[in-house]
Amino acid sequence: MKSTKKRLAVEQLDQKLGAFKEAQHVVRPDKGWLFSIRTTLNMTLSQLAKRMNTTPQNIKAAESRESNGNITLNALNEAAAAMEMKVVYAVVPKETSLNTLIHQKAALLATQIVSRTSASMKLEDQENTKLRLAKAIQDKTEEIEEELPRYLWESN
Repeated sequence: MKSTKKRLAVEQLDQKLGAFKEAQHVVRPDKGWLFSIRTTLNMTLSQLAKRMNTTPQNIKAAESRESNGNITLNALNEAAAAMEMKVVYAVVPKETSLNTLIHQKAALLATQIVSRTSASMKLEDQENTKLRLAKAIQDKTEEIEEELPRYLWESN
């Protein structure tokens, strides 16, 4: 029951993250989104400052913080809202889906576990065939994927 809930949670989140698949290839402008959007809209620092009840210097500082990667999400949201925009924010897998990431990690861990066991058996002259090792790795991978244990994330 517990593993079914975990699987369902992974599937649902994977589906949500799928919407960001194309967006992850969009590169942030060098001067940041706030500056780029504000200048594209032909809005001055003073105009945005007035909309946000602050000073043009504070807007310039916020744009600078964004371009340096130091702006808070709240500040970014406030500035975006003042320009009638909205911040879209997500943390997505670098190259794959959550399911693929979990499978890759599980396969790596399963290979390590089975290899250790196989090495012990080899020392005792009970070495397995390559086919049996491959099957054991596949079975262990599926078991780890099903259980999704916390120790899956203890190694790089």
